[in-house]
Amino acid sequence: MLEEKPQNRVGAPTAPTDTTSPEGTTGATRPVVPTGDPAGGPPTHPASIHNRAGTVEVPVDRPTSIAEPPGVQPLPADAAPAAEVAAEAGRTGRDLPLAIAVSVGLGAAIIASLAVYRPAFLAVLAAAVLISVWELTRALRSARVRPPKVPLVLGSVAMIALTWLSGPSGLAVTTMLTVLAALVWRLSDGPVGYFRDASAAVLITAYVPLLACFAVLMLRPDDGAARIVAFIVTVVCSDVGGYVAGVLFGRHPMSPSVSPKKSWEGLGGSVLACMVSGVLMVGLALDGAWWQGIVYGAAIAVTATLGDLGESVVKRDLGIKDMGTLLPGHGGLMDRMDSLLPSAAVAYLLLTAFVGPG
Repeated sequence: MLEEKPQNRVGAPTAPTDTTSPEGTTGATRPVVPTGDPAGGPPTHPASIHNRAGTVEVPVDRPTSIAEPPGVQPLPADAAPAAEVAAEAGRTGRDLPLAIAVSVGLGAAIIASLAVYRPAFLAVLAAAVLISVWELTRALRSARVRPPKVPLVLGSVAMIALTWLSGPSGLAVTTMLTVLAALVWRLSDGPVGYFRDASAAVLITAYVPLLACFAVLMLRPDDGAARIVAFIVTVVCSDVGGYVAGVLFGRHPMSPSVSPKKSWEGLGGSVLACMVSGVLMVGLALDGAWWQGIVYGAAIAVTATLGDLGESVVKRDLGIKDMGTLLPGHGGLMDRMDSLLPSAAVAYLLLTAFVGPG
């Protein structure tokens, strides 16, 4: 009489067998573990065990859940503060306390140079220009664009020095000589990519040292220190006002494909903060009219925002997040110069028109 075993009972599931041995020959049978729950419980995620005989699916103890995706474990209670910090950093885009500390340090260096000896600001400006040129040329090399560094560095120093000594005429002459030197220097590397590299050299010359030299022109008059302070404070107000308004009220992005975190509400905050700064700086520090301060502040807010967007376009094109890592919480120095450079030209023109050449 056949002994009744559990697998032979009526209604009991019968496991299929695999008659292939690991060596590929017929031998002992091997059961295939079912992937479902015979008791009718929730479906489980199968995991695969690969061997020479084939693939055997075995169940995982945890059931499928929509609220808890596979492989995701809930955060422990003590991880909540860290998660909030990470969320806040993602929302604001920078380490705020560190960024503030770095900004205060830079501002202190500028104010100290102006207060101790006015021409000492030229050394601070020259260092900022040289670092920015180096960061920009290095970033362009990631796209296989190789503008010549030596004429750009030497030309930047010459442009700052002769602008201080000779004014606009010295700036014009040294700018043309810097461009010419870069074009001639690049000839030694051959014709391949010459137009590309030479064009980049002209762009860097116009973008960094040429625009920075308008700050030198503002420094030349007797009240040059006050003009530089009015210029830098107003640009900083643009950054701070736009940042605060964007974080608190930003809903409508200005240019999502270029800078997703910049909003029209942030631009409104920049304009308002710059107008207040313009009235105080132009009206009190430079003896200008209040309406001139409003016009000055609004213009600086626009140029500072456009400068920031312009650098963002370059970084997007190059596929990089920051121009460098010199300034913690900010990125590279060029990432701070982006709003200052175009604003320097506008500040020089408007202050010269409103309060005179000095």
